[in-house]
Amino acid sequence: MAKIPQSKGATKVIVPGARSVYPERNQHPLTYDFRQDFSWRIFRIMAEFIEGFQFLADLKREVTFFGSARASLDDDAYRNATELSGRLARRGFAIITGGSTGIMQAANKGAERAGGKSVGLNILLPFEQEPNKYIDYDKLLNFKYFFVRKVMFVRYAQGFIVLPGGLGTLDELTEALTLIQTGKIARFPIVLMDRAYWAGLLEWWKKTMLAEGNISESDFEFFHVVDTADEAVAIINKFYKKYLLKPNF
Repeated sequence: MAKIPQSKGATKVIVPGARSVYPERNQHPLTYDFRQDFSWRIFRIMAEFIEGFQFLADLKREVTFFGSARASLDDDAYRNATELSGRLARRGFAIITGGSTGIMQAANKGAERAGGKSVGLNILLPFEQEPNKYIDYDKLLNFKYFFVRKVMFVRYAQGFIVLPGGLGTLDELTEALTLIQTGKIARFPIVLMDRAYWAGLLEWWKKTMLAEGNISESDFEFFHVVDTADEAVAIINKFYKKYLLKPNF
């Protein structure tokens, strides 16, 4: 074991064959990729936050659409998303989506065809996530980290439109409800479209979660369930006749 004298009387002990507590630093210097270093990731995360905040700061009226990336052009949910996003865009709302196919594409299509702002916050995945062609050329932003992207969805949304979807859609919905329930953000309109699709989930919430005391009856006041674009537009219009448009945190 060798000892190398250090300044101020300190002694650094060199143990042959010792490895770093950071696995990525145990690589040979010629193959080491600094981009995989933990400290470098922190800066990359910070950069995504900064870029996202700057990217969306100029949008003052936004509604975010969620739903399955697997919805086809013939699905009712696809048509509903296109119609509703177009109507909201004509009322001056920018339409934000996850930027991919299915419901996200439908919402961007409606906004683009209505002459409104069509925004895509895309996530980089090895499957299922390619930006759609209806996003404005200057309003597409790609994210590596899901949690950074989720902050952007929530901070700037003046409304959530939640159409039939899978785990990702449920993730966004329940996070928003949790943030409102816990007072971390102010209330804003959350609209679930397609009563039949959401009926089973809501019944379970009531008969199981509510019955066992894990949620409150008042939690059901945080969202609305509708079937038509007319109902959704009316809910958002009514809310903002009473409350100011502003970021959620």
